[in-house]
Amino acid sequence: MIEVKNVEKSFAGVKILKGVSTVFETGKTNLIIGQSGSGKTVLLKSLLGIHQPESGTISFDGRVYCDLNADEKRELRTEIGMVFQGSALFDSMTVAENVGFPLKMFTHDNNKKIQERVDFVLKRVNLTDAHKKLPSEISGGMQKRVAIARAIVNNPKYLFCDEPNSGLDPNTAILIDNLIKEITEEYNITTVINTHDMNSVMEIGENILFLKDGLKAWEGTKEEIFRTDNEAVVDFVYSSNLFKKVREAYLKD
Repeated sequence: MIEVKNVEKSFAGVKILKGVSTVFETGKTNLIIGQSGSGKTVLLKSLLGIHQPESGTISFDGRVYCDLNADEKRELRTEIGMVFQGSALFDSMTVAENVGFPLKMFTHDNNKKIQERVDFVLKRVNLTDAHKKLPSEISGGMQKRVAIARAIVNNPKYLFCDEPNSGLDPNTAILIDNLIKEITEEYNITTVINTHDMNSVMEIGENILFLKDGLKAWEGTKEEIFRTDNEAVVDFVYSSNLFKKVREAYLKD
């Protein structure tokens, strides 16, 4: 569980996060949504320790990040997996080398143990024949699965995903969503996803945090988002006719 309490963050005197509080639950897919400039990326980077809030606290299963010493912060980072927006694979490394990279960086495992773990996670994301391929030799959807394999190779307690469906076709995006949800439940990970993809919200949004102008404007589940009368949420989520029709059909039932 990650607990955020009254977090504020400013840049050049402009307040981006304005006292945000929430809880990201373990074993569930927690989504952060909002328009560009709403503060969702700044919140995600604050969770990762890239940004240091001016006030408020972020706790990882009771460990307050700002109270940890350097060694404790390094230890916490080994418990974190990250799926970047553009996959961020190393072009000169094979798929297997990309996935094994965190193990070589953060563990003292020998090559045999690393290879066994790499084989295991690649099989888990349905990539059993791509070990020797370079990122340029596989599709965007496969690259994203490699990125997920790399993020979970260290058995993380916390998984962060920044726009994981960016650049993917709708069918592949659904596969990636389902894979992230399955892995979250299977390994009981605290997963936080920064997304603008409303299909993801409707498919896997177990806990949804909606930010607007740096404030928590709404919070709930994918079922509750259909019933909300929060104008900001309705305007953002149901801007397309498709989702308006889905909501209308849901409310009729």
